[in-house]
Amino acid sequence: MRSAVSPNSLTSLEKHSTKEKWTVDEAYHYCWGVARSHYENFPVASWFLPRAARKHIAAVYAFARGADDFADEPEHRDHRIKGLDRWREMLIDAVRGQAHHPVFVALGESIRSLSLPVPLLDDLLTAFQMDAVETRYERFEDLLEYSRYSANPVGRLVLWICGHREENLGRLSDAICTGLQLTNFWQDIGLDIRRGRVYLPSKEMASTGYTLEDLRNEVPDDRFRRLLQPLVERTRELFHAGRPLGRLVRGGPGFEIRLVCRGGQTILDRIEQADYDVFHRRPKIRTRDKVRLFLGTLSGRG
Repeated sequence: MRSAVSPNSLTSLEKHSTKEKWTVDEAYHYCWGVARSHYENFPVASWFLPRAARKHIAAVYAFARGADDFADEPEHRDHRIKGLDRWREMLIDAVRGQAHHPVFVALGESIRSLSLPVPLLDDLLTAFQMDAVETRYERFEDLLEYSRYSANPVGRLVLWICGHREENLGRLSDAICTGLQLTNFWQDIGLDIRRGRVYLPSKEMASTGYTLEDLRNEVPDDRFRRLLQPLVERTRELFHAGRPLGRLVRGGPGFEIRLVCRGGQTILDRIEQADYDVFHRRPKIRTRDKVRLFLGTLSGRG
């Protein structure tokens, strides 16, 4: 749950104090601006999704982006929890129809017009609060629990916005979203340790003899491979478990799900192809991968 430092961070609430009232259209336009400025992290704004759904998804994204900045950005280091508490208060105001910040004016309209599940939005704030105070996780199961708050609500909210509210679809979405979250962890092990965060489970590290000092020194030895390989395999199993969702959801949203799922699995492939050395060559999807993924998803291959 990371973001780039931006001088126009939407968490700078004071900069909106000079504008007394935002119309709903202005608020949604503002959220679209946030989404476009972070497009690399905003695949859910894809044109494959229904046009009517996009503004609501942009509002959810802007809400999460603001909380993410509180949890991660250096400017908020001394008041992360206070800022997130204020963000939660503004969510409550939005539900009551008393929003003033553009993110919450738009989000409040989405909540009212779609009966959007507010507990899912609150779960995201819980994840960001965890980010603000937790730097280590003991067991793999702890990462699954973290993903329940950080990733799974996003998938369920997108499904809800697109008109899919069945619990069986939600469970399949959870598997994919957790897989994507874990993939992001394994992809960014090197980046995270430089930020003082470790998502490799302590129990698994101890079982292979790989130490925190080894991690800080970015040592990609046999111990590290024995540590990461089963984690990658368990993550791949999650994608496999959630794969039916892409066929059960029709049209553009189903295509988007299949494409995103394939993208996550491609990152896992890159990790394996690099012999699990994620320190010296960050696994990522290249331009030719994007073309292959799109055509493969379009044809239904694999």
